[in-house]
Amino acid sequence: MADKVASLKESGNVALQEGKFDEAIKHYTEAIGLDSSNHVLYSNRSAAYAKAAKYQEALEDAEKTISLKPDWGKGYSRKGSALAYLGMYNQSIKAYQKGLQLDPNNEQLKNSIAEVRAQRTAAAANPFNSPHIYEKLAADPTTRKYLADPDYLKLLQELRANPQVISTKLQDPRVFNTIGVLMRNEFMDEPMETEPMNPPEPPKPKPEPKPEKKEEDNLPPEKRKALEEKKLGNEAYKKKCFEEALQHYNKAVELDSTEIVYLLNIAAVYFEQKEYQKCIAQCEKAIEVGRENRADFKLIAKAFTRIGHAYKKMENWKQAKVYYEKSMSEHRTPEIKTLLSDIDKRIKEEERKAYVDPVKAEEEKELGNQKYKDGDYPAAIKHYSEAILRNPDDPKYYSNRAACYTKLAAFDLGLKDCEKVVELDPKFIKGWIRKGKILQAMQQQGKALTAYQKALELDPQNSEALEGYRSCAVSASSNPEEVRKRAMADPEVQSILRDPAMRMILEQMQQDPRALQDHLKNPDIAAKLQKLLESGLIAIH
Repeated sequence: MADKVASLKESGNVALQEGKFDEAIKHYTEAIGLDSSNHVLYSNRSAAYAKAAKYQEALEDAEKTISLKPDWGKGYSRKGSALAYLGMYNQSIKAYQKGLQLDPNNEQLKNSIAEVRAQRTAAAANPFNSPHIYEKLAADPTTRKYLADPDYLKLLQELRANPQVISTKLQDPRVFNTIGVLMRNEFMDEPMETEPMNPPEPPKPKPEPKPEKKEEDNLPPEKRKALEEKKLGNEAYKKKCFEEALQHYNKAVELDSTEIVYLLNIAAVYFEQKEYQKCIAQCEKAIEVGRENRADFKLIAKAFTRIGHAYKKMENWKQAKVYYEKSMSEHRTPEIKTLLSDIDKRIKEEERKAYVDPVKAEEEKELGNQKYKDGDYPAAIKHYSEAILRNPDDPKYYSNRAACYTKLAAFDLGLKDCEKVVELDPKFIKGWIRKGKILQAMQQQGKALTAYQKALELDPQNSEALEGYRSCAVSASSNPEEVRKRAMADPEVQSILRDPAMRMILEQMQQDPRALQDHLKNPDIAAKLQKLLESGLIAIH
């Protein structure tokens, strides 16, 4: 039976570490059923209940732990924690003080007392800012029914955010009753504890001043030795003597198992050794120990970050994102925000690549072609769009979709697709022709002419390109005044014509057409001349 109890206890510990609190409670309960006198099982279940926000059950198990092992400081720590969660600060402090009497050098108990005192002070200033306010109100039959009313919840938020308005809300019986419930646990259960009053001692002669002790000198021997091991480990780590560093860090953990830093250092060694799974396991253990011993939230964040780094090294982008987000929930830093942004890009790119399937792209294209023939252009667009997602580097899918957009007179979308076609394949002649037709429909004859010219450069005998080119040329020559008005309405054209240097170049070109070749060597001038050519204001023969 002892083996079965040990196995259930270990299963509970693993579940607790993984955040599966209900599962941990189940394992501990089964173990207690086999060994009801084991104080450690009640202590562990108390921790699981606390993490599952079942604070009354956590308190009951803590009491049972103490009854079974009255001289064990851990039981009083469990009791103090549960009472603090329930808002019973005075009783919580007394429980921690009792544990400190049994273990005077326990830093965790000392820190817990200071933390609960701070919580009590904050609650006195504004009871509505009390931790776990909703659990307390739900536990009282008077206030439990209020929580179903959205107006009451809104009122609570207002009182938490602005305690100055409490006095103006006291005429509301719900507020009066709420304060009574919150204050009853915090201040009315028992008198405030006071520091023990000791009779004054007779004055003693002042001792000779002693050299100040370092903070380490005030620590218990085991903790001092642990720090020494850590320093030795750090020295070995810097020299990349990782096995030696591990020996020192593990020794530090043996001497002081409550310090999260030593566990994080071990994880750092595993990370350097590319033992990423071991690194993750060590960080998870560090988080558990840190939570248990109320470690600085920045250290908890560091553990989550290191797990994220490990998953990133293993190219498990989604898990890396999960742990970077957990780190941000503990402590926000610009570095982690940047890492999250990079990870998001990687995840999207991986998803895009995973979706690519040229065979399915062709199937979607065939379906789109059939819908196009049937005149169902919206349905055809849907199939061509899916083909693009399945194979985004094939220009013909964009070209086909551009044809659909043209039929629906969605010229801006069609033009965008044509530009993508010629970007992917500048020799895709149909892309230039489609672009020319869309620009013609948009009354941009000069730009259409340029598109047809590109097509004719690829195939001088192409009938569609020749017809489009002649059509643009005829349109421009048949109504030059309309072309001029449209061009002069373009702010970019106006800016070019106001430029004294460009005016001089245009005059020079009229007098000496051969000067054009020299000017085209300058990219800025060539771009401006191309704009004037597309607008129809000038023609080059």
